[in-house]
Amino acid sequence: MKIAIIGFGKEGRSAYEHWKNGNEITVCDSNESLYLPPGVSARLGKNYLKELDNFDLIVRSPGIHPGFIEEANGKDILEKVTTVTNEFFRVCPAKNIIGVTGTKGKGTTSMLIAKMLKEAGKYVHLGGNIGTPALDMLNGTGDLHKAARPIQKDDYVVLEMASQQLVDFKYAPKIGVCLMIAPEHLNWHTDLNDYFTAKKQLFARQTPDDTAVYYAKNDYSRDIAGVTQGTLIPYYGPPGAIVENDDIIIDNQSICSTDEIELPGAHNWQNACAAVTAVWQISRDTQAIRKVLTTFAGMENRLELVRELDGVKYYNDSFGTTPETAIVAVQAFEEPKIVILGGSDKGASYDELAEVVKGSNIRRVLLIGEQGARIRKALDKAGFSNYGPGGKDIEEIVNTARRESRAGDVVLLSPACASFDMFENYADRGEKFRSTVLKLG
Repeated sequence: MKIAIIGFGKEGRSAYEHWKNGNEITVCDSNESLYLPPGVSARLGKNYLKELDNFDLIVRSPGIHPGFIEEANGKDILEKVTTVTNEFFRVCPAKNIIGVTGTKGKGTTSMLIAKMLKEAGKYVHLGGNIGTPALDMLNGTGDLHKAARPIQKDDYVVLEMASQQLVDFKYAPKIGVCLMIAPEHLNWHTDLNDYFTAKKQLFARQTPDDTAVYYAKNDYSRDIAGVTQGTLIPYYGPPGAIVENDDIIIDNQSICSTDEIELPGAHNWQNACAAVTAVWQISRDTQAIRKVLTTFAGMENRLELVRELDGVKYYNDSFGTTPETAIVAVQAFEEPKIVILGGSDKGASYDELAEVVKGSNIRRVLLIGEQGARIRKALDKAGFSNYGPGGKDIEEIVNTARRESRAGDVVLLSPACASFDMFENYADRGEKFRSTVLKLG
């Protein structure tokens, strides 16, 4: 079979490993200097999406919108297009798949669900947008038990699923979870409706035997999950998990108090309730659920405490690539804050973020990257003027933050923007921030 792999990032390489035996592979990518495995054909450069009709199968990477493929080849070409996510659902021996989507909290909620199920005695695999391509999980990558055991029929799989993976998703998880939804990725999606429609694909093919969990206080979340034919269960509203009298409660059972949740910030109560509600459909082991909530401190690049130095706590929230996620991070701390904002454009407005900055005990905003000027205008409009340049590289940014901070402050990297103007990606930005902070003497 002649197969074109469109884009050769992490998922493209995963696709190659999955299909390489017995097939004729061609990698199509805009990067003309891309390194490819020996013997692989290539179509590189600006015309990499053209003349795909002669392939039997086209594997789309998440960075490539299906519309670009259609525009270059005609509407009929999409009948040949699949993705790593679609192929995983097609061949995965386990049907106990939990898919998690939303604008913020996907990774944290996915990790909470996976850890709770593991603690309750289930054999669990975790991957998707959280870092391990779905197809790599078939052979054991993503195995929380560190045994690298291939997925088996009775195992559980938890997948973080972004809109770029869902836009042409053709299957359905046993349990779908829709967290808070806000406009995002408008530099990739054609418009807001395209973004919402992509999210709906997680639930669109569910059957009456499936379950859709959604955030009760978000109209977008309710609308997206509402396309399911399965059972709709809200969280932050009964019968799902709720916060009542400072306790996480489900089915009138208290799991733990919010003060005991190890994850910082009230926004993580939402993630906790989402995870508890999803896991409750599988296991009602309250001790297992409680243990995870009271011990799991978070993931890299998501409100990650890097260190405390001279009475100042440094937090890495590089994953906060939208104004909405930055707002959540800012509101997670009552202490005086030095906040680092800026990066590359994702098509978002900074007006609401600026209003939150004005009322959130922020002593100084450090502006970085190409979006720094737009954020400055939004801050001016909101009447907040205590801002300045952060610096042109990560060492200068961290040193500026240290100079501006005082004992009792929080230094928070939560940029509200993508990272591609200064860094390879959000993980690279977070790692450079982390390593630079750890070097401070």
